[in-house]
Amino acid sequence: MKTHAQAVVIGGGVVGCSILYHLAKLGWQDVVLLERDELTSGSTWHAAANIHGLHDNTNISRMQFYTMHLYKALEAETGQGCGVFQPGSLYLAQTEAREHQLRLQEAKARLYGIDFHEVTRAEAERLHPLVDFDGVRCIMFEPEGGNVDPSGVTAAYAAGARARGAEIHRFTPVTATEQQPDGSWIVRTPRGDIHTGWVVNAAGLWAREVAALAGITLPLVPTEHQYFVTETMAEIAALDRRLPSVADRDGEYYLRQEGNGLLVGAYERDMRFWAEDGTPQGFGHELFPDDLDRIEENMMRAIDRVPAVAAAGIKRVINGPMIWSPDSAALFGPVPELSNYFCCTGIIPGFSQSGGLGLMSAQWMIEGEPERDLFAWDLARFGDWADRSFTRARVADQYAHRFKIHFPNEERDAGRPLRTRPVYETQKAMGAVFGLNYGWEHPQWFAGTPAAARESYGFTRQDWWAPVGREARMLRDAAGIIDISNFARYRVAGPGAEAWLNALLANRMPRETGRSCLAPLIGKRGGIAGDFTVTRLGDAEFMMVGSGMAERFHRRFFDAVPLPADTRWESRTGALCGFNVAGPRAREILAGLTDADLSTAAFPFMRSRRIAVAGIDCLALRVSFTGDLGWELHCATADQAALYAALLEAAAPFGAGPVGARALMSLRLEKGYGSWGREYSPEYWPQESGLERLVKLDKGDFLNRAAVAETLARPARERLVMLEIDADEADATGAEPVFLPDGTPVGHVSSGGYGYHVEKSLALAYVAAAHAAAGTEFDVAVLGRPHRARLLEAAPFDPAGARLRA
Repeated sequence: MKTHAQAVVIGGGVVGCSILYHLAKLGWQDVVLLERDELTSGSTWHAAANIHGLHDNTNISRMQFYTMHLYKALEAETGQGCGVFQPGSLYLAQTEAREHQLRLQEAKARLYGIDFHEVTRAEAERLHPLVDFDGVRCIMFEPEGGNVDPSGVTAAYAAGARARGAEIHRFTPVTATEQQPDGSWIVRTPRGDIHTGWVVNAAGLWAREVAALAGITLPLVPTEHQYFVTETMAEIAALDRRLPSVADRDGEYYLRQEGNGLLVGAYERDMRFWAEDGTPQGFGHELFPDDLDRIEENMMRAIDRVPAVAAAGIKRVINGPMIWSPDSAALFGPVPELSNYFCCTGIIPGFSQSGGLGLMSAQWMIEGEPERDLFAWDLARFGDWADRSFTRARVADQYAHRFKIHFPNEERDAGRPLRTRPVYETQKAMGAVFGLNYGWEHPQWFAGTPAAARESYGFTRQDWWAPVGREARMLRDAAGIIDISNFARYRVAGPGAEAWLNALLANRMPRETGRSCLAPLIGKRGGIAGDFTVTRLGDAEFMMVGSGMAERFHRRFFDAVPLPADTRWESRTGALCGFNVAGPRAREILAGLTDADLSTAAFPFMRSRRIAVAGIDCLALRVSFTGDLGWELHCATADQAALYAALLEAAAPFGAGPVGARALMSLRLEKGYGSWGREYSPEYWPQESGLERLVKLDKGDFLNRAAVAETLARPARERLVMLEIDADEADATGAEPVFLPDGTPVGHVSSGGYGYHVEKSLALAYVAAAHAAAGTEFDVAVLGRPHRARLLEAAPFDPAGARLRA
């Protein structure tokens, strides 16, 4: 066994073998995989191994289609069969909401050149004569859907990796992972130690135990999962072709051909956890006792849909373990608190995602960043607040509602509240409807009373649409008090603070105390990895404000730039809270609470000052994400409740009051302001996002300067534009495809919603640069159907910024 390697992959399931294969394929041949037992032990060997392409997240769809197309190429490359069956998949919609979801996915498929299309009932009956399509509103067909052989796929990845120089060692458990002072690792095994540049935790059911060797706690918990395979069915044996699989998610089961029978699986409401305190080391190819009574309701719905199942005997039942994250998506990427420790765990549809996960993992380790924005998978979306209780509650909800639609703006209650701030109970008493933001409860809108604080979900405008509109119009007409405590705050202090920030961010740092600037953070490929408001507080002290949900994500970038002597950065997100007082009466409201001169001459836009508001020490920034006149007030967390009470009392005589995050999203959309994770992403270059003026190539070196210099020298591929959409029952929310009127795909929506003040359905969208001209007409696939839209020359609210600077 080698004593040195570029990377050591721990775990010999389908994902670990895919990562090893892709590392070798991208040029790292000096790589090793260690498996405690036999390859495919754990969850891989007993998986149903269905493959499908479409996902609500566009980039995950791309990764799944890459995976589906990889298997046959892998067979040709290695000579190892993957058992690929692609008779197609039928997707059924029994409800209006499911129809909206499928039509939106069909539109996305057209945008990305993927075959996923609607079929008539007659065509569906020809494709699958055993299915009763009564009660089905809409049927989509994915010709490349199907399934693979779990062991064959894993063996093919392993063969491909070995052929490129990688080593695989079975029956070689890892007993320790020890980080060295230079950031490298020693991986210890009974067969010897390996000194490696990277450790990759792809240990599946044992990911928690492997992580613990490095002092990491991962939010994962296993469950049982059952499916059964019928005996041979004469109706299937008589066919000369393979039947397509059936995705009847409203029925909460899945079904496909297996041999000359059918495989039927379910995610039942009466779920079961397994091995909550740790996966047994001796577990490998074992299964649990059958418990078909738990999935009886799901089975009966499957029988109603495919009556022939009722007469078929059951050949075998598979009841095996799966390991889940709190949102059922992968825990993927480098651990921010460690050097060169990579995780790829918690994968549920492993055979739909293995290739994409392997490719993106290899790109991240070898090239420094994946080509796609995969924050939806990034383990940095969770912090240490995602404790055992939260994980257990969320996994139970995710499993039991595996096929439930994730609607735009939907907030699920499981595991909450988890983290609250001092004003939580006050806001709750005001009828706040809360959302989850990096573990924190954060008000989305205010219903007025606790009894009214509930909401419906769907793709069309819901019951919260009108009250959110009242909040938005109140702010534009008078003022609003917005809780911005969910923003991430950082303090940078020390003699090298300015130098460090200039080395980290692309803009020049403010030279004068009390001034602020907007500054992008550049990714390894020259895209926008973050955007920050940076304020100079003193000669050697700054405050940065950024996206709260990206705090752990951004730590990777902060730690990539060495700190000068006696200089440090620290998160102040928990120690500080904040409110934005915004709207045309904001100055008058604050004037009654402070002796500070708030006039434009004394306190201009993008300036800051320490002031007392109702006797409370605040850092006041003259800035507002609403695009209106406003101040951000940042105070100690202990003072939050007193400050909130004072602001609300002072606001009431002006007809002003609390405003939630949903209204804020509408207001910033009217102004055309971008948001991290939507408009700003590592995939987009500064000149595409409209941030090129904030990138100062002439200021000296900064993080990834060479990469952004290269991208800035290229013509924009797409441009961020503002669209007005003709829509009256639903608004774009994000990811809707954009077409020319003749059906040519040209882009996608990054954010959408209704502008209550300007009374327009709006969207920020990336469209092909050649079509980014004012007045150009498009069709936006709202609800999956074309809605005419026009490209606006400027933001519909205060395009000159007169109110912002008043």
